[in-house]
Amino acid sequence: MRRDIFQAIADPTRRAIIALIALQAMTPNAIAENFNSTRQAVSKHLRILTECKLVKQQQQGREIYYSLQIEKMKEIDKWLEQYRKIWETRFNQLDKVLSTIKKQKK
Repeated sequence: MRRDIFQAIADPTRRAIIALIALQAMTPNAIAENFNSTRQAVSKHLRILTECKLVKQQQQGREIYYSLQIEKMKEIDKWLEQYRKIWETRFNQLDKVLSTIKKQKK
């Protein structure tokens, strides 16, 4: 099944995993220690994140380390940018209205 990055970040556990490994690469066991779920459940989340290419695996000896693919996160940011511009415009308009109201009260 082909998944996209938005399916990957839809789950709060996967978002938490992304936050964990954004700071440093971690093994599945180290990641699982941060959750009240089984190692198998964490592995499933890691598989989905890997399929979406948000994380990459790197073998170091007998351990597999997962790290964040920062470039892939830029796709999310690019998609959000269009909405960020809309909200910034609305907030600027609201600031103007509030400023006008404040001046009228003086």
